[in-house]
Amino acid sequence: MPFDLPPAPTVLFQGDSITDAGRDHAVPGSLGQGYAALAAAAVRTVHPGATVLNRGVSGNRIADLAARWQRDTLEHRPDLLSLMIGVNDTWRRYDSGLASPVERWEADYRGLLDLVRERVPRVRLLLIEPFLVPVAPAQWAWREDLDPRIHAVRRIARDHGALLLAADGLLAQAAITAGDPAVIAVDGVHPTPTGHRLIAAAWADLALGGA
Repeated sequence: MPFDLPPAPTVLFQGDSITDAGRDHAVPGSLGQGYAALAAAAVRTVHPGATVLNRGVSGNRIADLAARWQRDTLEHRPDLLSLMIGVNDTWRRYDSGLASPVERWEADYRGLLDLVRERVPRVRLLLIEPFLVPVAPAQWAWREDLDPRIHAVRRIARDHGALLLAADGLLAQAAITAGDPAVIAVDGVHPTPTGHRLIAAAWADLALGGA
């Protein structure tokens, strides 16, 4: 069911490089070139007076997000918070040997949402699960680490009464339909324009009823 938002809501997109999508960090209103910018256009169709912010930061893991949560999330007091985080916690395990135990990761994720619920009781939450569209055989091994994070986000969405965008299944199906996963995510993680459009359309359908 779409969100019942105030007439001029503050909508905040938060996450890592998939959300960042090349935004200009020196320009507060920059939305980047990805799904957040596309979803913002849908938000403004329904709520012309909306304030839409993108505070995704490339490379962020959950610990990085926690370090900037006050400045980049709580201080904006969003009416709608859209959050996608997690793939870098998996990726860094495989390319840098940096561990991010899933149990701690889930606890940290829950803690961030508890804080925003406490500070902004009216906030609506839309959680986008992390995803992987393997383009190389070695990436299939990442599923051992990523799948538990996906399951954790599904549990957290249920427990917080949040809307869930099940991006992993959505993009996996799209990759099969396309016949080439690189059509959807060029390196398995970062969406192509096609991948971003799919995420944005699913986001608008959930949050706005398909606007």
